[in-house]
Amino acid sequence: MTPWLALGLTLVGLITLFGLIGPFLVGDPDTIRDIGLAGPTGENILGTTQTGQDVFSQLAFATRGSLQIGLIVGVLATVLSAFFGIYGAYLGGFADEAFSLLSNVFLVIPGLPLVIVISGFVPPESRGLWTIALVLALTSWAASARVLRAQTLSVRQRDYVSASQLSGERPWRVIVVEILPNLLPVLASQFVYAVIAAILGEAGLSFLGLGASNSSTLGTMLFYAQNGFALPLGAWWWFVPPGLIIALFGMGLSLINFSIDEIIDPRLKNARNARRLARTRKES
Repeated sequence: MTPWLALGLTLVGLITLFGLIGPFLVGDPDTIRDIGLAGPTGENILGTTQTGQDVFSQLAFATRGSLQIGLIVGVLATVLSAFFGIYGAYLGGFADEAFSLLSNVFLVIPGLPLVIVISGFVPPESRGLWTIALVLALTSWAASARVLRAQTLSVRQRDYVSASQLSGERPWRVIVVEILPNLLPVLASQFVYAVIAAILGEAGLSFLGLGASNSSTLGTMLFYAQNGFALPLGAWWWFVPPGLIIALFGMGLSLINFSIDEIIDPRLKNARNARRLARTRKES
């Protein structure tokens, strides 16, 4: 295990643990007190909001909400990209051409403006966590599908896949047993990328007021901090923690993704080892 992978796993693990356990250890994040915009104290670790709500309690629930959206979007986007990329490439012919055309259409459409337009048309009362997750998943699978299609076209030409086809195996079994295991590192990398994009996308939507109206996320925390003039008033404890959680979680997932890329492409690992060896020789 490389130091960068260990650091990434540590960051992701700690933030995930905070999002899972934190809400059970803190008070009600919606409780209003008469200590608005109070700085960090022993009673309120991260201070309070403009209406006296505990920021640390809000951060725990918001982290869980963002993790839920990231997981849902990651799973949905990975399933969609696997279906259109792997299944289409294996079938070939008209199915492959149709799936590739659909992927290209979604690729050329600007992602964020499309998400904003779709979210804007959804009524606020219907804009729940699952709705936002579905919108983000539908707009983030195409690039991964293209990568998986290229990998599947390569694996499909191997002898053991041809042997399975000649023996009369069903297409779904050939895909699951022969092709899919070879694509697991790629799928893992695409899943991690989808989670990063989902959390950042949700934060952007919520910051614009288009996020989940009945859910607490890190993006909604930033939205309310902006509306409460936290930056002009110098209430750093209100907007810095959610932004820091997003940054650290994104960094942790990126480090994990880079490590997965080294597994997929050993040339990256060899290049890193060569740079390390050259640096050692230079220092000695």
